[in-house]
Amino acid sequence: MGVADDTMKVGLLMEAAQAQQSLAATTLDKLREHTAGLDAIVREEIRATVLNELHALTEDSRHAAAALRRLQRVANLRLVAWSIGILTLAAIAPLGIVWYLLPTPASVAALKATRDQLTSNIDRLSHQGARMELRRCGDAQRLCVRVDRSAPAYGAGADFFIVKGY
Repeated sequence: MGVADDTMKVGLLMEAAQAQQSLAATTLDKLREHTAGLDAIVREEIRATVLNELHALTEDSRHAAAALRRLQRVANLRLVAWSIGILTLAAIAPLGIVWYLLPTPASVAALKATRDQLTSNIDRLSHQGARMELRRCGDAQRLCVRVDRSAPAYGAGADFFIVKGY
């Protein structure tokens, strides 16, 4: 009984090992199928998550682009406002300077009247001796006048002379 029992035990062991191996192979096949199913599920979840994130990113990008367009419009409006302000100031400043520096019509009229009066005074003085040539003479710089040497001298001491040009 010893060898036959041992052979039988070995046969039973081999049969049990073969059954275990067959069970392990079946379990591995089921595990592979399950893993393949999990892989598909995980890929689908990743894909859905990426799609959701891309949709959120697209929406955020649209909001950011709209905000940038609004900011650009505001900046353009400010630029136009500043340009108009500077151009207005550049146009008004010379007008203000001209208004401040140029005389008023009343001042021009007053200056013309003064000029006319001075012109009549110069004419009157010309007839009364204003054409005489005066200068400073000698070391003492005394006032002297050019006289007409061809005209006769007048006065008790012959100390009066005719002014040249009269």
